[in-house]
Amino acid sequence: MNKVLSCTLALSLFAVRIMAQTTAPTPTAADAQRAAEVDQRGDQGMGFSHAMTDHHFHLSPDGGSIEVESDSANDNASKEAIRRHMQKIAGMFAQGNFSLPMFIHDTIPPGVEVMKRLKDQIAYTAENTAKGAQVRIATGNTEALAAVHEFLRFQIKDHRTNDPLAIQLKP
Repeated sequence: MNKVLSCTLALSLFAVRIMAQTTAPTPTAADAQRAAEVDQRGDQGMGFSHAMTDHHFHLSPDGGSIEVESDSANDNASKEAIRRHMQKIAGMFAQGNFSLPMFIHDTIPPGVEVMKRLKDQIAYTAENTAKGAQVRIATGNTEALAAVHEFLRFQIKDHRTNDPLAIQLKP
């Protein structure tokens, strides 16, 4: 086999391997059912509609954030419900209480057990945004940081937000 053909074959195999790694699996009926159940329990547990709001989860070098905003700047009912919920979540998480995410996801999210154990090493701060609120999560403890990132990655996947799974540097 000549060098050009050999090189072309190697590059083709490499491209196929890369495409296989980056192609998302096709959702199944079970995936769709789980997504609907997560959204339904989320609407019930959070007090506002997934259909009228956007959820985002961000990983940062010191922790990350959970952000929820109304789809409409004029939807004051959703904005107020989001702000109440985020205040509540910040307080619950600070106490090591993760019962709400456990209810919404019908499982113990990855990272929760470590976050409970190291609750005194993690700060949770609720902050209002123009169309809702966010909870900032920060820690200087490396074990807690790994757990926070694991928790946020699970949220990104289970809420299907398509947010980056990698740590994002602050602008």
